[in-house]
Amino acid sequence: MAATETAKAVPTYGNWRSPQRSGLGRLSLGGTVVLLGGLVVVVAMTLVSFVLALVMALLLALVLIPLTIRDQHGRTAMTRLHARWSWRRTVKTGSHLYLSGPLGRTGHGTCTLPGLAAASTMSEAQDSYGRPYALLSYPTTNHHVVVFDCQADGASLVDQEQVDQWVAHWGNWLSRLAHEPGLVGASVTVETAPDSGIRLSHEVTSNLHPEAPEAARQMLTDVLTQYPAGSAQITTRVALTYSGAAEGGRDRKDADAMAVLLGNRLPHLTDSLSMTGAGSARPLDASELAEAVRIAYDPAVATLVEQARAQGGSGLEWTDAGPSGAEEAWDHYRHDTGVSVTWQMSEAPRGEVLSNVLFDLLAPNPDIARKRVTLYYRPHSPAQAAKIVEQDKLDARFRSNQSKTAAARASVALQAAEQSAQEEAKGAGVTRFALAVTATVTDYKDLPLALTAVDNLAPQSRIRLRLVTRAQAAAFAAALPIGLVLPAHLLIPAVVRDNL
Repeated sequence: MAATETAKAVPTYGNWRSPQRSGLGRLSLGGTVVLLGGLVVVVAMTLVSFVLALVMALLLALVLIPLTIRDQHGRTAMTRLHARWSWRRTVKTGSHLYLSGPLGRTGHGTCTLPGLAAASTMSEAQDSYGRPYALLSYPTTNHHVVVFDCQADGASLVDQEQVDQWVAHWGNWLSRLAHEPGLVGASVTVETAPDSGIRLSHEVTSNLHPEAPEAARQMLTDVLTQYPAGSAQITTRVALTYSGAAEGGRDRKDADAMAVLLGNRLPHLTDSLSMTGAGSARPLDASELAEAVRIAYDPAVATLVEQARAQGGSGLEWTDAGPSGAEEAWDHYRHDTGVSVTWQMSEAPRGEVLSNVLFDLLAPNPDIARKRVTLYYRPHSPAQAAKIVEQDKLDARFRSNQSKTAAARASVALQAAEQSAQEEAKGAGVTRFALAVTATVTDYKDLPLALTAVDNLAPQSRIRLRLVTRAQAAAFAAALPIGLVLPAHLLIPAVVRDNL
């Protein structure tokens, strides 16, 4: 009797769509509106003066040409020109320099966070389990953030079936965020750094029996001496950002009201994360969140903070979590004892990928002292999701029908848009996502090695990274686990930016 075994298909993931509205030719929707409006003005001016109409036509061309020229990351020349102008204004006003502390510009000699998080405040409350948690508030946007610390299990020596279940539960957890009242964004930050061995030493010495055999003592001594060398510390944090804006006839909510609301929801959110492979999740308290941010800005204090934790806590407050000095350059960011560079994802992996597509990017790298990879999520409500996928399908069909011989990408994009619409109609969620990578070194001379390492890691994950220029300070802060939702802090509304 012959037995045959059928290989089980490995699940793949893909069909990511970049939001983009269609226009005429190489113009976006905004450029098309400018073109049509400008043509109407030019035709009207011909009735007054032909010379004036010609001048207006030339001005219209000067405006439209930068909107048609795009680089490999999809940014128009108009966007790059605006970024250059903003950077020159920043340098001229000295806004790229930051000095805090007793000799700085901040009040009361504190070391508050610079830039987008400068106005943030911290309070602490308790959830329904009695666990203290930090509530980070941004008064300018009325956003409130809670951060979870997750003991991620990792995929090493784990069956593929278990990994597939984790991925499925993670997708389900993200889709349920669309029904979370007031949620405007979520982020996952995976940080890798050298392990000092202090936590291991504290754990061993605090549990060592006084009458333990000499052989056991010697073995533990060897472990404490050899194990931390070359090992890495990996931390995973999930930040959820809620809006306190008035909606549905309800009044605007302040930090106290949000603390009561979120305190009742945190246990369910942390418990449901355990099924996604995040392990045991718990909310960070105020001191722990301040320590995490302080170490990011000043990597040299990481060992001191761990020693303080082993002795009962550092007692660090949010007003002292920022750097004492920082300088933003064109393509990097100096802050206390670190130099950082941040990239952002300009294109998600094309086609289908496996569940371990980001493994190399997330893993520790010997050429980078500290590395943070942050995934941003903005879930859409079911009503918004239906409108988005239908509009995306119409835009894809418009691009495909612009020429009789449509490009292969336009045809594939149309098929993907139709598939997304069908999946959403069956109950699938729609979530916007982005990715940022921050590499930090303690010596400026090591920066070229870190740049090369990230450039090599991105192709292995099949993503295209773009170096953030003229906005390194904001990108660095956004990659921290503090729940910044960048579209809410932009001068130009996100709706306008998407259509340029």
